[in-house]
Amino acid sequence: MRPFQFQTVSNIISGLGSIQELQKILVERSFRKVLLVTDAGMIEHQLHVPILDILDATKSDFVIYSDVQADPPEHIVLSAVDFAISHEVDAVIGFGGGSSLDVAKIIAILADPKQTQTIQDLYGVNHAKHPRLPLIVIPTTAGTGSEVTPISIVTTGETTKTGIVSPVLYADIAILDAHFTQSLPTHITAATGIDAMVHAIEAYTSKIKKNFYADLLAKQALSLLNQNLKRVLADGSDLEARQNMLVGSMLAGQAFANAPVGAVHALAYPLGGHYHISHGHSNALVLLEVLKFNVPEAKQHYAELMQWIDPYSKGNTDGLCDLFIDHMQRHLDASGLALKLSSLGVQREHLPKLAEDAMLQKRLLQNNPRDMQYSDALNIYQAIY
Repeated sequence: MRPFQFQTVSNIISGLGSIQELQKILVERSFRKVLLVTDAGMIEHQLHVPILDILDATKSDFVIYSDVQADPPEHIVLSAVDFAISHEVDAVIGFGGGSSLDVAKIIAILADPKQTQTIQDLYGVNHAKHPRLPLIVIPTTAGTGSEVTPISIVTTGETTKTGIVSPVLYADIAILDAHFTQSLPTHITAATGIDAMVHAIEAYTSKIKKNFYADLLAKQALSLLNQNLKRVLADGSDLEARQNMLVGSMLAGQAFANAPVGAVHALAYPLGGHYHISHGHSNALVLLEVLKFNVPEAKQHYAELMQWIDPYSKGNTDGLCDLFIDHMQRHLDASGLALKLSSLGVQREHLPKLAEDAMLQKRLLQNNPRDMQYSDALNIYQAIY
């Protein structure tokens, strides 16, 4: 077994009704003023009310920042930081999808009164440094895994995304309560579920940092997601399946936080940047073609994953690899998501630019099991057009 390092959030609280643990946490920590970071949709649908009830019950002073946008642009992040500083908060609660959690992580660093770094200093790998404010995260989607990753993604230009990757971004506490995911629309449930599956698959095939611990988590994540995605798509009120999806997403997040993702994400990012296709949907669009591209280097891994999720599957490595790709195709077909770029407003003449931008994602492409060139990326975009 080759050497590896593994890091994750130190305290994970999971289970239906586990949000009630927040009351105990707030009493024990005695924060002076708490910032709740979320988006307008959470406020509009009153999903944040249980958290407000707990804040009120503990007589906590708090303020709410609810202007988070999907794929948060830098100016929104900086606005949120300014809001936190102006209100002199001393703790941050991130509540929502991946974007809200990503923004909360950055606020926790930049709003700490002892912090001297700027947002420009944070971009890249291991540039963000302590101190940071106490950070609690509560996901409302089962997909991004942001609650257990040391990563925040910021839209830094009209079409470009930049990552902040540092152990400083690991939250102090993550609370997983499926009651908050129960009202998710079917298409978001599908897109985020596929996103979590991609995290598990790409962690298991990660070239540089693949390791024993991440492999265990990725396999268990894929098993849970595989068993429960169809259930939640058929019945969004199935809380047991919803909780299983949250745990599966969290395990996949822990896996790829330590064995990073590859070409699926690299090719997905330009679709979000240029066409504002959601991250999970973007991953779903390119998944099958990237799996096929990776077969020469990853067939053994795909075969192992097939046997893990279906112990009764039979065949040699090639056959099991094909079965795995077919299995993922069935998940995509059942998702109800549009799987052709032409149906999403993408212009054929724009495909070369998408491929150029995908090649800029060197942080991700270095982890892919098979080296990818511009022509490969372009071929994939053309295949899904």
